[in-house]
Amino acid sequence: MDYHHLITIEPGKRSGKPCIRGMRITVQDILEYLAGGMTEAEILADFSELTAEDITACLDFTNSN
Repeated sequence: MDYHHLITIEPGKRSGKPCIRGMRITVQDILEYLAGGMTEAEILADFSELTAEDITACLDFTNSN
């Protein structure tokens, strides 16, 4: 998956951490939710602005770095 259009890094946003589509939700936030036991469905229910593709992009981004 090409995550480059979904994961953005802006120096002035969340201290330059990788975020999802320019939002203030970071890749790290999503990974912490998953590590804490939340399912993809639970994350999507809590954050209606996210998509399943966003979560997959976070995982792919982490695996490529």
